[in-house]
Amino acid sequence: MTITLFELTQDDYGRLIFTGADGVAHVGITPVRAFPIAAPDEGLSLMDRDGHELAWIDRPAELPAAQRTLIEEALTSREFMPEIRHIRAVSTFATPSNWTVDTDRGETTFILKGEEDIRRIHGGLLLIADSHGIQFLIRDLYALDRHSRRLLDRFL
Repeated sequence: MTITLFELTQDDYGRLIFTGADGVAHVGITPVRAFPIAAPDEGLSLMDRDGHELAWIDRPAELPAAQRTLIEEALTSREFMPEIRHIRAVSTFATPSNWTVDTDRGETTFILKGEEDIRRIHGGLLLIADSHGIQFLIRDLYALDRHSRRLLDRFL
């Protein structure tokens, strides 16, 4: 059982408010996962507006339900990351190029500015950043269909 030494609430503007054991309230804190892809359920930091860590949480699942819900809602909006399931088309093999893909949230298109915007994380895990900074995830490169792999291999 985890004993929390802080209080977490939300104001009328949707900002998270952290009140530590010293009674000082920090408005607009941000929860940040230590390993969002490799271990999303472990290690979480609560950061103030200046990027200073206010609290470290080893296991977020052990937090009281109200605090856990506030943190999960904040993480959901912060970590918007559609997962690419199929690559339909790529406009050109030079960059910038327009990509049409199927994701877990439906079909979409994005612009890939450069090959350096495709990052290998580990194994077959890839992150692709579009021209607006949205991160697309390919969970397993080797599980993609042949057509998608052939298109993607031109950029790797």
